[in-house]
Amino acid sequence: MNTTTNPIARPRSVAHVYQGQATSDGAGVRLVRMLGTAQLPDLDPFLLLDAFGSDKPGDYLAGFPDHPHRGFETVTYMLDGRMRHRDNHGHQGLLGPGSVQWMSAGRGIVHSEMPEQVEGLMRGFQLWLNLPARDKMSPPRYQEYAADQIPVYAPSAGVRVKVIAGQLGDAKGVIEQPATDPLYLDIQLDAGAEIASPVPPGHSAFVHVYQGTAQVHGTRVAAGALAVLADGDAVRLQGGDGIARMLLIAGRPLREPVARHGPFVMNTEAELVQAFNDYRAGRF
Repeated sequence: MNTTTNPIARPRSVAHVYQGQATSDGAGVRLVRMLGTAQLPDLDPFLLLDAFGSDKPGDYLAGFPDHPHRGFETVTYMLDGRMRHRDNHGHQGLLGPGSVQWMSAGRGIVHSEMPEQVEGLMRGFQLWLNLPARDKMSPPRYQEYAADQIPVYAPSAGVRVKVIAGQLGDAKGVIEQPATDPLYLDIQLDAGAEIASPVPPGHSAFVHVYQGTAQVHGTRVAAGALAVLADGDAVRLQGGDGIARMLLIAGRPLREPVARHGPFVMNTEAELVQAFNDYRAGRF
């Protein structure tokens, strides 16, 4: 992929803009659900996007104690703060500012995500991606990278992009997932700066602006909103009056049946029942 400000053959326009819903999860962590709501239940292959951000310890200290997953992937991207991850297979890791963890739950895992700070700002995102039927019972696996391991693409003044997954210009993301071929970019634009980012045709795609305002192919999108993109081969993004920060995320749809309940995402109701039975029997 290349980044350019030249005319785009098939520009991706904004199909719809959604506002997030304030909610809580885990043991009471306050967050905003951007995807996985009544208005936007999913966007194949994406199942959920939560944004969390607070400098009030009471909003996040309770964390996310032990809980199970089966049949999908979670992507935790930290902007600020520190989160400790532990699971029932002996894996643990510390996510700090700018780090990312891409966890494939596969056939089953029980894990916790707990803050390793008692004050200060805790800010980041968790994205859920579905797995294809052939991979839902695969062994759990992790891809974890610190901030200094994530490539940065800066093609011009006022444009800075962290390439977490996919490729932009000569920057190739650290995360690989052939099933959904994801693109995950954290884009910062100064006032008036712009970038035209390729997005694979046919991929589901959205832009979540989390700071400032941005023009997404000419549509103004303010902080706290998620813009679902129509199909095309690229999207033009432009900063507003001040610094704008946003996530551009895309993935190849799986187009498979989805049976979903709580922390389990399978293809059939029978598989969901089996997931609950396996978890209760300690087979994760």
